Amino acid sequence: MTDVKRLHEKRTVWWQQDGAHGAVCMIDQSLLPGEVVILTLTHEQQVADAIARLQVRGAPAIGVTAALGMALAISRLRDEQGDTLAVEQAVAHLRNVGELLRGTRPTAVNLAWSVDRMIRHAQQAVRDGCSLPELAQGMQAEAQAIAGEDFEACLRMGEFGATLIADGDTLLTHCNTGWLATAGWGSALASIYVAHRSGKKLHIFVDETRPVLQGARLTAWELQQEGIPLTLITDSMAAHFMRYGGIKGVFVGADRIAANGDVANKIGTYGVAVLAQAHAIPFYVVAPRSTIDLSLASGERIPMEQRNPDEITSIRGIPIAPAGIHAANPAFDVTPGSYITAIVTDAGIARPPYNQSLRALCAGYHAVGTGNV
Repeated sequence: MTDVKRLHEKRTVWWQQDGAHGAVCMIDQSLLPGEVVILTLTHEQQVADAIARLQVRGAPAIGVTAALGMALAISRLRDEQGDTLAVEQAVAHLRNVGELLRGTRPTAVNLAWSVDRMIRHAQQAVRDGCSLPELAQGMQAEAQAIAGEDFEACLRMGEFGATLIADGDTLLTHCNTGWLATAGWGSALASIYVAHRSGKKLHIFVDETRPVLQGARLTAWELQQEGIPLTLITDSMAAHFMRYGGIKGVFVGADRIAANGDVANKIGTYGVAVLAQAHAIPFYVVAPRSTIDLSLASGERIPMEQRNPDEITSIRGIPIAPAGIHAANPAFDVTPGSYITAIVTDAGIARPPYNQSLRALCAGYHAVGTGNV
């Protein structure tokens, strides 16, 4: 049995060096909570497949995974072709790998942000006259830096978010926003973890989050490991418990945030936000600045991932609908900024008007659309 505490310390995804050969390792989240299996990936195509198959998921986590995948691509190329390979050829291969990774999940901007950053790093290394071994080493270091920055961002988000939580609060969360979704403690769940560890007594209602059940499978598992009291509910029960369950706040994550505060997050988030407003319950979004896309004026321009309808008509291979029936399966929806009480980031808490507060928090940061990319 794999030791969960050791996995938590090791993070969701990490780089493993075995002599001269590198690999990207991760917990296979598609098998949780029934099995804890570690994947060891030695080719960038395997990394892309793992992202597409939700073996790793969560916007910050797939950003880190993409960065490690690009480092792996250079390491593998060097292993196969040797140090005589021209650096320019290696960088051209990196661009192709970047496009491969971008195509896996288009909504979460952290992935594209990481790819762009890794390519910028490689291009600068070439301008500096680096050798192929130096490029490979530099790419690994840059990927590790992205992971380390996300770890620190999680801590800061947790500290800022915890200030919005009172002792004795009952909260609702949707999808999974914990250590499985990031390179650290999480985004929205980090706020809950920090509040819990400071001694605040909490109770968390966990939406199951159909169709892939990230709430039931992952968030419930994480909170159970942390010893935080929880109640698992179906998505359709949210309104009932907002009315009768004493819920004091909703905490969710984000996959992309537009300049006006519109938020793309796991399908069902919009509905939860509408219900929260109807019941006068604060609705908080927690995400690092790498999730903010200032190049998009509103959420209407966020690309929406459409997934396989089989996720709707069956659960883990077991049919739950008539054969051949048509099903729709958008992976995300967009919550208008007008439904969001505050957006918690690693640089502080943004409040309306978001066009001003988000831009201020991103000043000097390499966020998408700030002019620093």
